Amino acid sequence: MFHHVNEEFSIMALEESHVRRAAHLARLAVSDDQASGFVDDLSRILDMVDQLQSLDTEGVTPLAHPLDATQRLRADEVTETNQRDTFQRCAPAVENGLYLVPRVVE
Repeated sequence: MFHHVNEEFSIMALEESHVRRAAHLARLAVSDDQASGFVDDLSRILDMVDQLQSLDTEGVTPLAHPLDATQRLRADEVTETNQRDTFQRCAPAVENGLYLVPRVVE
C-alpha cells in the first residue's frame, strides 16, 4: 500500500487502487467517483502530516485539550423518588425487591 518514510527516500504516491484496497479491508462500499475523490483528500491529509512531522516540538508539553476549560456537570443528587414497588407490581416474579428471571446460563 502507501507509506511515508524519511525524506531521504522517495515517497510513493497514493493511487486509486490503494483507496479501493483500504475500502475493501474496512468493508466499505466506495464508488469510482468517491475513490478518485478520496485519493485527492487522503493525499492532502498525508502531505499535512508530513508538514507537521517536520516541526520542532522539543520541549512542548503535550495537551489533553487545547482550551483551558472545565466541563460543567450537574450536581450528583437524587432527583426522583424511589418507585421500585410501583414498577415491581407489574413484574411477573419478584422476591425481596429483586426481579426474578429464568436461568439462562447452566
